[in-house]
Amino acid sequence: MLRRCVFLVAAAALSAGPVGAVAGADAPRNIVMFGWDGAQREHVQQCLGRGELPTLAKLIGEGKMVDIDIEGTTDTKAGWSQILTGYYPEVTGVYSNGRYQPIPVGLSIFERLEKHFGADKFVTVAVIGKKGHVGEINPPRKVRVNAGAAGRKQAAQAKKKAAQAKKKAAQPGFRNPRGKIIEEDGVKYRLIPGSPYVNMYKALDVWEFGLMQDEKVGSRAIELLDKYKDKPFFFFVHFAEVDHDGHKNGENSEAYNDALISNDVWTGKVIEKLKSLGLYDKTLIYVTADHGFNEDGKGHSFAPYVFLGTNDTKVNRNGRRQDVPATILARFGLDLSKLEPRLDGIPLDKPDNRPPAKIAPRQKAAKQAAKKKAPARGGGQRANRKKKQQ
Repeated sequence: MLRRCVFLVAAAALSAGPVGAVAGADAPRNIVMFGWDGAQREHVQQCLGRGELPTLAKLIGEGKMVDIDIEGTTDTKAGWSQILTGYYPEVTGVYSNGRYQPIPVGLSIFERLEKHFGADKFVTVAVIGKKGHVGEINPPRKVRVNAGAAGRKQAAQAKKKAAQAKKKAAQPGFRNPRGKIIEEDGVKYRLIPGSPYVNMYKALDVWEFGLMQDEKVGSRAIELLDKYKDKPFFFFVHFAEVDHDGHKNGENSEAYNDALISNDVWTGKVIEKLKSLGLYDKTLIYVTADHGFNEDGKGHSFAPYVFLGTNDTKVNRNGRRQDVPATILARFGLDLSKLEPRLDGIPLDKPDNRPPAKIAPRQKAAKQAAKKKAPARGGGQRANRKKKQQ
């Protein structure tokens, strides 16, 4: 039962604590998963090397940082749908930002935890920075596209509404869904699928999205920690600024680098709140990303290299995107062998006997390599020099 859902332009963050007491326990009281949307592994490692991410560095010092390699599409819908469920798109129906459907009921981390612990005994919260691709809860809809006065009027209204929504949203990298053309009784419609999250959000205590700025996300998360401190919880705290600045300015830009620092700062503020509440030593923290960014680019068409930073001392190997939710569910004490359908992920403290991850077709890698060799333009040249000097 949905207890609270709000669309805000302000925000959230979450946290964890001294991992010593939690790491050795069979199950933590709480888990907070931070999403650093669009955080490229190599750039994060460079920031760590320069001492720019002290919160993440301290977390890694308490636990571990491992590589996460992505199979499939490296975009937001595909990424967070997999991280919030543990399944390949063949199960969720979410292949990319342009090819998706509502994730079937019951498959998300939130729903599984509410069922396992009991909705009245456990709290699930999602505080999300983006307005589109992660967080939105639009139901399926169809828009008439055929000729004729009625069709033209409806099409004009839909176009105007879409333009207004785009201007209001101002989310870099976002495009309105194109949908599929269908015909009913001689009338053509554009069928827009429901958002991937339109089913799962109903299970949560709080589902807020569209906060955009890290400060708003972090501040809201801190408020919600105060509210729900007396019950065990799972928080998903999603920061959007890295991805947004990557689309606007490029991965190698100062703005992208500053956004990573902002993610780290607000992750730290949430962790400090957990400590002040006496909850940090009862909480596991996981920091990860849905996709990386094309090297020195403004997109993430081939960006399969991300990471997981955690205070969980049991994590002991590199993995894949779907392994993150499997790890979280297992640490909360769920018997993964009893989940249906069986998870595609394997907990990151368990042996991995799968064949090597299939990252991407060779032609994509070659295309990206060719782009890297191409001469940079304008600000990109300055950014390149800055990065090499640091």
